[in-house]
Amino acid sequence: MKVFSVHFVLKGKSDYKDLAPVFPEILKALLEEIGQTPEEEEILQMFIEMNMADLERNRKPEGYNRKGRMRLIFPIGRKELYLKAYNKSTDMSRMTDLISGLLNSAGVKFEVTHNDMVEFD
Repeated sequence: MKVFSVHFVLKGKSDYKDLAPVFPEILKALLEEIGQTPEEEEILQMFIEMNMADLERNRKPEGYNRKGRMRLIFPIGRKELYLKAYNKSTDMSRMTDLISGLLNSAGVKFEVTHNDMVEFD
């Protein structure tokens, strides 16, 4: 079965601020994977800084919710981040492994779930 969403649910005392050390790497890897790395470094830094300001204040960040093969979403009401693919043939395993490794290296406690009934229009 193909995975259409991969959820990284924060567990225990892990919180948004714990994502800050690895978030730039996560976002850069996602943009490379979906072929949307901005040509201008300033634009990439803007995406990173917008999210980092919230993460450092332990608030839900924006993520990356622009059209592409995958989106990085931080839902309202739950401490998690997830990848959502709109194309059912998109292989998300490489990004899942990369994000899991980065979260582990930062000491973030999390659980990975798949296809968690997420719907978008």
